[in-house]
Amino acid sequence: MIQWPKNNDALGTVNRGNPCESGLCTLCTSDCKGKCETWMSSLRGRKILYPRNFGKITSGSSNVTSLGLGYHSLRIQGYAYGSSGLSEGMTKDADDCVFPNVNTETVFGNEVKVKCRVPIMTGALGSTFIATKYWNSFATGAAICGFPIVIGENVVGVDKESKLGGGKISSAPELDRRIDIFKRYDDGHGAIFVQLNVEDTRNGVAEYVINKYGDDVIIELKWGQGAKVIGGEIQVKSINYALFLKERGYVVDPDPSDPSVQAAFERRAITAFARHSRLGATELDTVGEVRESFMKSVDYLRGLGFKRISLKTGSYGMEALAMAIRYSADAKLDLLTIDGSGGGTGMSPWNMMEHWGVPSLALHAKVYDYCKILDDQGIKVPDISLAGGFAREDHIFKALALGAPYTKLVCMGRAPMIPGYLGSNIEGTFYPERRTEINGNWDELPQTVKSFGKYPEEIFSAWEDVKQKVGADEMKNIPFGAVAIAGYVDKLSCGLQQLMAGVRKFNLSEITRDELFSANRETESETGIPFLTEAQKESAERILKG
Repeated sequence: MIQWPKNNDALGTVNRGNPCESGLCTLCTSDCKGKCETWMSSLRGRKILYPRNFGKITSGSSNVTSLGLGYHSLRIQGYAYGSSGLSEGMTKDADDCVFPNVNTETVFGNEVKVKCRVPIMTGALGSTFIATKYWNSFATGAAICGFPIVIGENVVGVDKESKLGGGKISSAPELDRRIDIFKRYDDGHGAIFVQLNVEDTRNGVAEYVINKYGDDVIIELKWGQGAKVIGGEIQVKSINYALFLKERGYVVDPDPSDPSVQAAFERRAITAFARHSRLGATELDTVGEVRESFMKSVDYLRGLGFKRISLKTGSYGMEALAMAIRYSADAKLDLLTIDGSGGGTGMSPWNMMEHWGVPSLALHAKVYDYCKILDDQGIKVPDISLAGGFAREDHIFKALALGAPYTKLVCMGRAPMIPGYLGSNIEGTFYPERRTEINGNWDELPQTVKSFGKYPEEIFSAWEDVKQKVGADEMKNIPFGAVAIAGYVDKLSCGLQQLMAGVRKFNLSEITRDELFSANRETESETGIPFLTEAQKESAERILKG
């Protein structure tokens, strides 16, 4: 297994724990005092694109070779001439062809188009308590920055304040809270999704959402995720809450109604209970039955009034991938999110995360192949979002290029949660009276934060940008976590602009697979992206031969 470095001396970043390919620690803690690249970007924004201590240093990359198959084994092209995709009114003059003029906006959707300021979205943030605790920051940050955010599965079912009447949800305070926070700052960019699993469908979540919010919400069907192959899970420490969840129809392990389990809980031999969701489509036996069932589900949702429907699928094998792409095309879905192994989670069996499913690059390479098969038949391909271990601007560029022209978004799970934690921790030190409410973990600022300033306006590079968007008076209502998300997105957006300018593409729609080459032969074979000395070889030889 490849060992990723724990620190980057050029950027001055370091991981608290063991890093994975994304640059995040395998275990990301909400109380972390720094300072991985994503953590630092949340405070300093685009400053983290560059080596530290300018004027006192020189720096050089150690990334001169690549082993194994992964997004790290793709490299980005650069061109010595040309430009395309400039906005209206601009010319190909060098004064216009500068990276700040790169347009990073994207659009997805079938009949109803959704505009996004940046080509990212969140992975589903569902019933895990970490999502509940920091949702205010996550949703506010997404709305201000103009990218989609997904409310994941089971949010209604685990809410002790929600009410079911006749087996269907009649009141869902936590779901309402999550939607309302996003809508407060929604300016028409991005969107909010609500995801459905087996239990959500049984509980009538779709009916509740359409009746209360109409088509303001995109509804999302779910076929697994990249972190695990079983249903969503959380862990609870209260036996009464565990009993409540069992009564709600969930699988709870161990069984809190079992007298022996209750006795073990009293003796502290058992201290927590895992709540599990059910596997979908267990009653189906053939590909044909899957298609029929899927189309019925989509037709039902459209009959309720949903104009925008998406599907999220996990890192299953090629048959399931083909079904997801073809059936999404047949159903004219607005978005298909495909999550490769290497994805993150709030709670999954560890060795399942380590050993199940198709890793992201291999899966995403086939996404392109399968989309092209449909395209060549004249079948309209659904807009694609790729997920599975993304955190940096180079990840975004590579995923968009690998799946071009079908990929419109990159779905990020754990990475955009980090600024939410960090901002809440900082806010709690300035306003101790809020600390419990916002789930701050620090009593005082650590030195890693103090080095950037004493006041929020100094610490957060995005403070003034956010204030300009919402107004000075509204800043008192903006969570610091949302300001940190704006800083992180600023770094991603600027870094993406620079990479796009390097390939002389000034609009996302201009990016192609030609912008990549493979750093080893295995990657070339699997992705169809030429090895670095094979790319443009014919053109090079024509030049040499005159």
